[in-house]
Amino acid sequence: MRPTMEDVAARAGVSRALVSLVMRNSPKVSDTRRAAVLRAAEELGYQPHLMARSLASRTSTVLGVMVNDLRNAFFADIVEELDTAAQAAGFDLILNTGGRSPTREWNALHNLLSFRPAGIVLLSPVVPASAIQVAAKQCPVVLVSRTARASTVDTVNDDGEAGSALAVDHLVGLGHRRIAHLDGGGAAGAAQRRRGFETAMRGHGLEPIVVRSEHTDVGGENAVRELLATYSRPDLPTGLVSGNDFNAVGAISALEEAGLRVPEDVSVVGYDNTSLAALRHLSLTTIDQSRKDMARLAFEALIERVRGERTEPVRHLLHPSLVVRATTARA
Repeated sequence: MRPTMEDVAARAGVSRALVSLVMRNSPKVSDTRRAAVLRAAEELGYQPHLMARSLASRTSTVLGVMVNDLRNAFFADIVEELDTAAQAAGFDLILNTGGRSPTREWNALHNLLSFRPAGIVLLSPVVPASAIQVAAKQCPVVLVSRTARASTVDTVNDDGEAGSALAVDHLVGLGHRRIAHLDGGGAAGAAQRRRGFETAMRGHGLEPIVVRSEHTDVGGENAVRELLATYSRPDLPTGLVSGNDFNAVGAISALEEAGLRVPEDVSVVGYDNTSLAALRHLSLTTIDQSRKDMARLAFEALIERVRGERTEPVRHLLHPSLVVRATTARA
């Protein structure tokens, strides 16, 4: 049977109220009594129930985080930074995912709200804007890698159009003229990256080639197979701008499977500059959007709302940069 706060109080020889103060890290408890309570809790295997503690104190030390895709290293990097910031500020994270599905994301968001968190960070959500606005009526909400119009929601994004333009400019500078974009479909931020690619290509007097894809490795593989089925080898694009690093990994895999060399035959540029891109055997040229800065700004925006320090929305827009590695070369 799970030990209760009353069990801890009995073991430590103190009142339940004192145990509650210790579990809330109150400064009103002496070091001697705090040590006795913590020792009793450890002996019993007692763990405070975060939701119950929030209800009792009418405040919450829980922050919710919903991740678009658990397999994408970009989100893992941001969650790690968020967790570090949360722990330093005395908060705990509750993490879940919607698996890139609007329906699943709505259920995941509803589950997060059931914990009555102090606030929620949504990483690249695809759930409808109306659902986000409903959530924002219950607690502060910050979106990362998605825009919003509602004044009750804060956002942190990179300039996706500028990032795609950097990728195109890099490939054109290497002499590439037939360049294709493997886009992110309906993913958050995909439209901006696609628009940036098309604008940059036309700015160089080149016809943009856009292949419908998604921000996954399988999406990258399928997009390359579509290109191989559409173009003869002499007419195949010599440069690819992937919607993200995960997509680029799948694209490279399909190219190599087809006997094409990267970058000798086809150059590939990713997007996000995840830890995956920096692995020596991959060494992916990519567009960097600082996960540390995005996580820091998202956490700061959320805490400002939680503490009632601000009611006006913030719209952070970070400027991406090009990181040149081994997957691009002269045409």
